[in-house]
Amino acid sequence: MGMKKIFFSLFFITFSICLGASEQAMINVYGRDFHLLNGKWNVIVDLYDQGRRMEVYKNRVPQTKEEFYEYSFENGIRLNVPGDWNSQSSELKYYEGTVWYGRHFVANLSPDKRQFLYFGAVSYRCRVYLNGKEVASHEGGFTPFQVEVTDVLLEGDNFLVVEVNNTRSVDAIPAMAFDWWNYGGITRDVMLVTTPRLFIRDYFVRLDSVQKDLIHATVTLSAKGVRDVRIEIPELNIERTLQTNEEGVGRASLKVRKLELWEPEKARLYKVVITSEENKIEEEIGFRQITVNGTSILVNGNPVFMRSVSFHEEIPQRMGRAFSEADASMLLNEAKALGVNMIRLAHYPQNEYIVRMAEKMGIILWQEIPIWQGIDFEDRGTLDKARTMLREMINRDKNRCAVCFWGVANETKPSDARNAFLLSLLKMGRSMDCSRLYVAAFDLVYFNKNTRHFEMDDPFTANLDVVAVNKYMGWYHPWPLSPEEAVWDVVPDKPLIISEFGGEALYGQHGDEEVASSWSEEYQAKLYKDNIEMFNHIPNLCGVSPWILFDFRSPFRFHPTNQSGWNRKGLLSDQGLRKKAWYIMHDYYQKKKYIK
Repeated sequence: MGMKKIFFSLFFITFSICLGASEQAMINVYGRDFHLLNGKWNVIVDLYDQGRRMEVYKNRVPQTKEEFYEYSFENGIRLNVPGDWNSQSSELKYYEGTVWYGRHFVANLSPDKRQFLYFGAVSYRCRVYLNGKEVASHEGGFTPFQVEVTDVLLEGDNFLVVEVNNTRSVDAIPAMAFDWWNYGGITRDVMLVTTPRLFIRDYFVRLDSVQKDLIHATVTLSAKGVRDVRIEIPELNIERTLQTNEEGVGRASLKVRKLELWEPEKARLYKVVITSEENKIEEEIGFRQITVNGTSILVNGNPVFMRSVSFHEEIPQRMGRAFSEADASMLLNEAKALGVNMIRLAHYPQNEYIVRMAEKMGIILWQEIPIWQGIDFEDRGTLDKARTMLREMINRDKNRCAVCFWGVANETKPSDARNAFLLSLLKMGRSMDCSRLYVAAFDLVYFNKNTRHFEMDDPFTANLDVVAVNKYMGWYHPWPLSPEEAVWDVVPDKPLIISEFGGEALYGQHGDEEVASSWSEEYQAKLYKDNIEMFNHIPNLCGVSPWILFDFRSPFRFHPTNQSGWNRKGLLSDQGLRKKAWYIMHDYYQKKKYIK
């Protein structure tokens, strides 16, 4: 083993020890007793990573005439939490490194309660310190984590510090280069959650994949032991007491009558109440089936064509991360106006406001972890991180019936190491949740000059429920023949989704529809017309998802006048204005709306 491999192995061993302090987040945190710690936080920008050596997390102040410290959280920079630091300070726009966040908060202690710090997401890696003591570490910028602080909290004033680092690295997920902005910061809600000593840690309530009158429920308590738990669905006249086993896990199957199923564009949710001896939690849950039959995707047994679009967790007008309910409403309503029944939440799990609001709007969701090109598939530590991200994504949203697809990769290249890596993810995912379809997106379709067909050679597709393809005909790939002559022979025995297509155009710029370098709305519009014509000749096509709803920020994009740090593939501009291609896609979706 070379010195580089030895170094990375030692690094992963060390970091895995650090990660041990954080916990998998409890289910439905917004349905519990919580106190938000959002707002203005004091920060220290640590360009040379000296803060840990200086123990800034202890927040010491001079106690004698001789003492002094070369740091202070007070009277310095303040940033909003949740939020990224890049959009809040011009000096931090391109910053990649460490920022220390600190704030005071008041806690009330009770011998009958437990208390947890919960983070919706911190980008990308972090350490958490409470009252001068390190209590947790986490890696991954898009999934939640928590840590119990019952024994570290003080009555009254407490001081919380979060050391955040967004430096790109070869062992990270995503890795060194990715086509979106590397936002850093505490980007989602932070809260102090209070629970009883024995509480409902987890539950999974879902419809049977075959029978439409059978609901399965699994409930996990926070401690081992045999206890009674009651589950109620009042509108269905269901009230059942189940008993946990020695591991603290209880299961039940519930026969129901007159169940209205959740469907795209017809959201039906039921109040579900779960009660243990000391804890009661409730939320709204919908019930649906998502299956495959040959080359069709079925929702509740009926074939559905996925009229999709993608967007990043970004508000382009603010040039920053989306994090609030208002942000979710803006993004989702723009998608709805296009005529979608599905959204691919690319390329990472997005915040819970988006997921829950989409469910209430009747929008199917595809969620994925950021296995986006350039991943080190040969490194065991990288696999462990990917498995953790997949686990945290599934755990948070497994009760959201709108989520119909779990995505495990985007644009990866075939290799034995890649195949083993993704197979490990699929195996773990299906062991946690077999009620969804598993998908990956590939950019491997090519034009075979001999057969004059579009083909793809990747045996790994046999392991997936649905295969997706990113293909930018007319942009990165010139047309080898006219769109109406295109013949696709890609995974002919499986459902196929065109998960990305499109091209760039600067809003308000007009030019020759035949010239790509015009960056014109006319060229983008013709490109969309040609791709739609091609779609008509793909026999196993069951959905399309243009890339992308909004122009988005990307350091990849260097053109000084047409890009200026923006990927201009949006159907909407960075100011939310509709390009000509938007209307073409809207009309196409209107026609497909009643075609299965």
